[in-house]
Amino acid sequence: MALTVRLFAMLRERRGTGSLNVEAKPGESVGALFARLFPANDEDGAIPSVLFAVNREYVLRDYVPEDGDEVAFIPPLAGGAADRRTMLSADPLQLPDLIKQVEGPGRGGLVTFTGTVRNNFEGRPVRHLRYEAYEEMALCEMSRLCDEIEDKWPGVAVAISHRLGQLEIGEAAVHIAAAGGHRQDSFEACRYAIDQLKQRVPIFKKEVYQDDSIWKSS
Repeated sequence: MALTVRLFAMLRERRGTGSLNVEAKPGESVGALFARLFPANDEDGAIPSVLFAVNREYVLRDYVPEDGDEVAFIPPLAGGAADRRTMLSADPLQLPDLIKQVEGPGRGGLVTFTGTVRNNFEGRPVRHLRYEAYEEMALCEMSRLCDEIEDKWPGVAVAISHRLGQLEIGEAAVHIAAAGGHRQDSFEACRYAIDQLKQRVPIFKKEVYQDDSIWKSS
């Protein structure tokens, strides 16, 4: 049974590629496949806990894929037709463009969040960050998150943009805009958006220090 396996962040670096063509064993689950490709005694170091996705949908580790499926191993997290509320970009983000997606005459409460690259982590000087993503799935999850927020807070519109690639100190990594008829709803929706984005959208962050680097889960 032929599968395409997508790898990200430290898993991609470990195998030296972001995509593998794999012959799965009969009845082999995604969890078993991961254990076979990344054995626990791998000489390159500890294997992280991962999430699993098949054809851009999250699945449990005992899920058995079918011939031709695309399987993704997603390290710990730090989203067809384009959804104008969501964007991944290698270019600097433009907050005014994001605001245009949510503003309206009936939405008097506009809240934005911007996450920027800081110059240190726990006293260690940070040179820059690198972001990568499982782009197709990340955009899908970002769209689902926007839908969920707009259902949870009726009348609120939300939009999200995230940078990819290398970011220097002070550059914006993420923008979120939420607008509604009441400021409290907009504040709550914006906070929920960034919390959920960090938990469930497959975007990965690597912090590069003066003498080392590390993939971060948030």
